[in-house]
Amino acid sequence: MVIAAIGSVPLMMTLGNSMLIPILPKMKSSLDLTQLQVSLTITVFSIAAAIFIPIVGYLSDRFSRKMVIIPSLLLFGGGALLAGLGAAVFSNSYIWVILGRILQGIGAAGTAPIAMALIGDLFRGGERSRVLGIFEASNGLGKVLSPILGSLLALIIWYSVFFAFPVISLISILLVWIFIKEKRNFQAPPPFKKYVKGLLSVFKHEGRWLFTIYLAGGTCLFTLFGILFYLSDILETKYNINGVPKGLILAIPLLVMVCTSYITGSKIGKNLEKMKWLSVLGLFLMTLSYSSLVLFEKLIPFLIVLAISSIGAGLVLPCVNSLITGAVGKERRGFVSSLYGSVRFIGVALGPPVFIRLMDWSRTGMFLSIAAFTLLVALLVLLLVHVKGKDGKEKKKSNIRYKYT
Repeated sequence: MVIAAIGSVPLMMTLGNSMLIPILPKMKSSLDLTQLQVSLTITVFSIAAAIFIPIVGYLSDRFSRKMVIIPSLLLFGGGALLAGLGAAVFSNSYIWVILGRILQGIGAAGTAPIAMALIGDLFRGGERSRVLGIFEASNGLGKVLSPILGSLLALIIWYSVFFAFPVISLISILLVWIFIKEKRNFQAPPPFKKYVKGLLSVFKHEGRWLFTIYLAGGTCLFTLFGILFYLSDILETKYNINGVPKGLILAIPLLVMVCTSYITGSKIGKNLEKMKWLSVLGLFLMTLSYSSLVLFEKLIPFLIVLAISSIGAGLVLPCVNSLITGAVGKERRGFVSSLYGSVRFIGVALGPPVFIRLMDWSRTGMFLSIAAFTLLVALLVLLLVHVKGKDGKEKKKSNIRYKYT
């Protein structure tokens, strides 16, 4: 039940963005919006989260993870309620939707990234990697369910999706409140200057590989949400597929990623070399997939080739999660994990608008540009991330300071 409670947090947060993807065309037509205005409903959520994540990360290190997660879930549900009521009651609905999405984003800042730090606190070694695999699978499960749930709720009216979020948030709040028991720490938290000095020391010694790993995780989310936005658009405009069938198709690549994430997390243990090479392999698979999509326009072959990129993302994300949560001790884990959460949200925020511009430019250019980017990130991971020892322990002749904590 502890794992279920922790897993409910990323599941809920993921629904916050992904459930909107199937309703975006209906929102566009109902409110008479441009494609860019529609994409902003995803972008403002992610930017707000990215800005506030480092702040709540510090608060979770100074106080407790649970004290941050529960108020954040309340704010997430409240923001959704504001967006839904604004869309239902007011004539200038778009402004209220944007304001509600900003509040949701601020709430989301204190959810999944802090839950990841909580896993680092409660579990050790191979068990931690396994639970982080479940964490990423739960994140992916939210992405699988959300197109289907979003499509079903859109059958009522497009903004009914917003009224589902408070209910989901309440369930997660109850699970976290009842089942998460943090160890009491009677030591006073470090002064702010000492805390910052410790963080600077971490990034001074570990910054090169740590930011490379951040980039790898953010790339997976950037390409995932970008391609889902593209797929959602062509399913309606090119194939005339709407409603639940559309949601089921959008769920296919996500389901592949969920299964891969769970298997990867259960197999990597605390083997740092395996984490690195699986990350490189995953990024190369994404490169292969996106470069090959240029050749496929029929839907079924397109989805099969797209599934290869989902396998790649499923290899990368659990490895990145394990590397980051093991990089520092408990006293600074919240901030380091939260900064990674910011990068993930920035990736989500950039995906739809960047893909819109690339779609307007050239379909072939879009896929080849994304393939070139994932290849570059793969090479950076290959060249800049150096690990010594399968269990993360330093060897005597190693000048790498990374140690699996």
